[in-house]
Amino acid sequence: MTALRQLSVCADDYGLGPAIDRGILALAAQGRITALSCLVTPPRWASAGRALRDCAVATGLHFNLTEGEPLSPQLRRRWPRFPGLGALMAQAFLGRLPAALDQEFQLQLRRFVAVTGRAPDFIDGHQHVHALPGVRPILLEAAYGLGLPLRSTGRVTGPGFAFKRRVIEACGGRALSAEMQARHLPAASALLGVYDFDPRADYRALVRGWLRTAPDGALLFCHPALGQPDAGDPIAAARANEMAYLASEAFALDLAEFGVRLA
Repeated sequence: MTALRQLSVCADDYGLGPAIDRGILALAAQGRITALSCLVTPPRWASAGRALRDCAVATGLHFNLTEGEPLSPQLRRRWPRFPGLGALMAQAFLGRLPAALDQEFQLQLRRFVAVTGRAPDFIDGHQHVHALPGVRPILLEAAYGLGLPLRSTGRVTGPGFAFKRRVIEACGGRALSAEMQARHLPAASALLGVYDFDPRADYRALVRGWLRTAPDGALLFCHPALGQPDAGDPIAAARANEMAYLASEAFALDLAEFGVRLA
């Protein structure tokens, strides 16, 4: 009998809005995800985070540098609001990121602990910012010092969207993977889940493609939401599509068909 391949499924952006939180908690209760990753910078985090105290799946810190306002007073003097991803990447590759990023990470970590009552099970970055030059050393040092897994973006696999996958790998992902190996930090064998968030996309077909080619020990990241969309969410329709499939019997059937189990 062929051994089942193991797959982790992590729902990102918990804490960003009520619909996102509802969807992620529903999938966690249903056993359809194995992890969730939390944005702690929104004002609503205090209430959202408390709802996780009885959550059975792994819970991580989704380090944020692109959404809303910084927690660090020093960083707010430079960035009253976080820059968009493009501006952040430009500053990162020009070596112009503020020195206060380390303080910002520590404050986000402390806020996670203060609300959930425990340390995160892992660390990653909103929009993969943790792999960028100038950000990467901070997250690597924290993961190594705390003994926590860090999401690797050095091998992003799956059919389609090759340009976007290669950009993620090139924008610090391969360097992050090499440094994680040097420090013997645990990492998933590959990262799955990259597409363009087009609401017309057949999300089931995308996931079936990822399942078909996923190596054992891969990580699929997703962005579900349930119910009335959160105001101003640019990918709300895609989130609803992801939610509908991940909560459905079709997802369970597809896992079985391709010999994959959630772990």
